[in-house]
Amino acid sequence: MILNEDKISHLSHLILNDLKKGLATFKEDEITVLREIKRLIIAELRIDEQVDTIVRKKLTPYTIKNPEGTPEWNFQYNRFFEEEMRKRRR
Repeated sequence: MILNEDKISHLSHLILNDLKKGLATFKEDEITVLREIKRLIIAELRIDEQVDTIVRKKLTPYTIKNPEGTPEWNFQYNRFFEEEMRKRRR
């Protein structure tokens, strides 16, 4: 998924506001917490992009028989994607 800086910032603020509503207490100031939230979102998006690239390479031999967008291709993509994500989540 591609998110621009504005969308990441918006999501970060929403998360921060929800944390504050949940009576979370912060050891750092809100700006530092907001930066950390943004950093984590960006890191997760990078992992997704890396996994997507790996999965698409794995699917290359299958695309002749099942082109991208077909139910079979989508099934294989999701299966490979979940496998790769499990490897990264420990």
